[in-house]
Amino acid sequence: MPLALFDLDETLLAGDSDYLWGQYLVQQDAVDAEVYERTNREFYEQYKQGSLDIYEYSKFAFKPLSEHPLGTLKQWRAEFVEEKIKPIMTQKGIAALEKHRLTGDHLIIITSTNHFITQPIAELYNVHQLIATQLKMVDGKYTGELDAPCFAHHKIERLNEWLEVCGLNLQGSYGYSDSHNDIPLLNAVQHPYAVDPDDNLRSHAKNNNWEIISFRD
Repeated sequence: MPLALFDLDETLLAGDSDYLWGQYLVQQDAVDAEVYERTNREFYEQYKQGSLDIYEYSKFAFKPLSEHPLGTLKQWRAEFVEEKIKPIMTQKGIAALEKHRLTGDHLIIITSTNHFITQPIAELYNVHQLIATQLKMVDGKYTGELDAPCFAHHKIERLNEWLEVCGLNLQGSYGYSDSHNDIPLLNAVQHPYAVDPDDNLRSHAKNNNWEIISFRD
């Protein structure tokens, strides 16, 4: 059973769920609007440029999760998915998932965005295997600390850990992503696809004869 690995943000989604979650928190007055929005934008630009320090970003991004009860966070998350995520789910991305599903491939969403945000999004896509950045939790409350990153080369580490546990491999595998941060992941699969790629990934894809496709309507 070949694996079909899909990045989430700017690939299956026509937007970035992590960045949009930050904007949503601003709208809820859950954070200092001016400071948070400015810092969130700065980290997002670093992500696009390939200079993001995932540990520094995590200190910033996970802090609000440690400051509110889990019940409140889940209520916000449900509203966030309805308002911000459903409108940016790409139909071509859904179709690509369905194509792999019908051929019996094992579907996986693998994303640098944290598991709390992305779990219900993966469920919307009817994908039951999610590999995402993990957060530390103690006594049912997020601590605001990073447990296991799933970003750039860390994606390969998390994927290999999962493959070892499941006894699977990447033979015949497919990979889809928009970002040069995922070049290590796309290098690891047998059938890499650059989906609406950024400039660096587009150049890399052309140099390596990878197929370049679009999920945007």
